[in-house]
Amino acid sequence: MLKIKKIECNVISENCYIASDETKECMIVDCGAHGPFEEEAIKQYIEQNALTPRLHVLTHGHFDHVMGCKFIYDTYGLQPIVCDRDAEVYKDAKKLAADFGIMMDGEMPAIGRCLNDGDEVAFGNQTFKVIHTPGHSKGSVVYYSAEEAVAFTGDTLFKNSIGRTDLPGGSMFQIIQSLRMFTQLPDETRVLPGHGPETTIGYELATNPYLDR
Repeated sequence: MLKIKKIECNVISENCYIASDETKECMIVDCGAHGPFEEEAIKQYIEQNALTPRLHVLTHGHFDHVMGCKFIYDTYGLQPIVCDRDAEVYKDAKKLAADFGIMMDGEMPAIGRCLNDGDEVAFGNQTFKVIHTPGHSKGSVVYYSAEEAVAFTGDTLFKNSIGRTDLPGGSMFQIIQSLRMFTQLPDETRVLPGHGPETTIGYELATNPYLDR
């Protein structure tokens, strides 16, 4: 059974998730930790639950979702996994952060693996399908488990809203196309977004103006 912990990170209130199961292996999603307080919260949760981190996956490469990549690499030896279309965005994260007046220290670790639509990532007894959902960025992806009815949606789908499309690589046309994928998922699917509260596909279909089945 999947257990998920959310830790809110950095000044943009980005959601970092730690997903684990009965094997005690875990997958870290979008570590945006920026500073010792957030880093310690992640370390404590992993240590107190005797978890072994196996993957660090990114839903996209924007700076607020990758600030903790160096911390994760230095602490657990995990290189980030990201869609190939956001590889350059990831590499330029420090520059984009500086454009927003935010400083990121140290060098970004090298990408460990580049993903494409239809790929899978796995840890413990869990397997997540990679679904390419461009629009917020060219390489935005969702990590979806049909068995667990869980989707890590990054900044593509939020509760009652969707991600912004005005940053470089963004496209309103593409994100609207990507949102059609969500209408095919079961209503009970948990939506774990990159910012804000958890929701479900059924709730979003009933309330989100951007979704219509």
